[in-house]
Amino acid sequence: MQWFAKDLVPDRRALGAAFTMAFAVAACAQSAPGTFARMGSLAQAREFQSAVLLADGRVLIAGGELLTGPSYASAELYDPHIGAFAATGSMTATRTNQAAVLLPDGDVLVVGGMDDADHALASAELYGPRSGTFRATGSMNVPRRFPTATLLPDGEVLVAGGQDTGDLASSAELYDPTSGTFRLTGPMTTYRRYAIATLLPGGQVLIAGGEDYSGKPLGSAELFDPTSGAFVTTGSMTEARAAHTATLLPDGHVLLVGGFDDSYADLASAELYDPKARTFVATGSMSVERSSGTATLLKNGQVLLAGGAADTRCELYNPKTARFLPTGSLGTERWEATATLLQDGRVLVAGGAAFDQDRTIDSAELYTP
Repeated sequence: MQWFAKDLVPDRRALGAAFTMAFAVAACAQSAPGTFARMGSLAQAREFQSAVLLADGRVLIAGGELLTGPSYASAELYDPHIGAFAATGSMTATRTNQAAVLLPDGDVLVVGGMDDADHALASAELYGPRSGTFRATGSMNVPRRFPTATLLPDGEVLVAGGQDTGDLASSAELYDPTSGTFRLTGPMTTYRRYAIATLLPGGQVLIAGGEDYSGKPLGSAELFDPTSGAFVTTGSMTEARAAHTATLLPDGHVLLVGGFDDSYADLASAELYDPKARTFVATGSMSVERSSGTATLLKNGQVLLAGGAADTRCELYNPKTARFLPTGSLGTERWEATATLLQDGRVLVAGGAAFDQDRTIDSAELYTP
């Protein structure tokens, strides 16, 4: 079973359940459209899994674990045309806390994670949608769980940070899909796990927040420049955050939401990163604190925030007004679920863990804006 620094505080979920009543009452006066509907069940209950939208519109969900059990090698596909999940080929290794990214040729790269013995993995593999099978590819130079994986404009993948079995990683490496090999780049300016990476319009990658060696969240952020292969510091966040979300908005700003703070209390606050000024500024706050939730950019430019809270409420961030408004609620409380924007504009929210019963979830829901 993996260890989290935030787990040192047993009542953290109770802290996360608290919220500002005055703001919630005011928000109820207005609401945004959108509803959730139950949509089938996963073949296996999973949390800490990866989910990737394939070129043909299906969603590949792979790996993960049970809250009190083993990690998985199994994978499955969600087909939005029939609204059902079906098993596909299994990975070459059991993985949880891995990263996955869609490559330009339609394959999916899965990197790192952790096995059943709580060991970080250096191995990587590729999923071929046509064959429905996984095959091994080159291994990373450093084992990593909780890494970030970002597809760069030139087709390579930046894999950064994470945690080895005992140590955090400040190193980063690039995966070349042509040769199927990894080479070291970077390193980052500081050690990070549970950070978030966002590809900016100019081709640089913003890596913000995460945890340090002691498990405390970081307020610092840095930029990776693919041209030089170097990381440089950029402005610090208005609050230290880990287990937060980061979403690139249509205007080029990055919305960072929620997470937990130095006292392991969940955050309702949000902020925007301006890539031109290289600064962070606070923006409106959510009506409920969230960590390990999901954030999905919708086709209308708004951002859906779901899960990561001790209730089922969800909300939309409107970049034009810099406000959060309530939207339809989940049918089930979810923490560490995945959310995937489908080609038709709906959002598939799958798996995760339930706050109320400390159990892993096999159900999925569809959000219709």
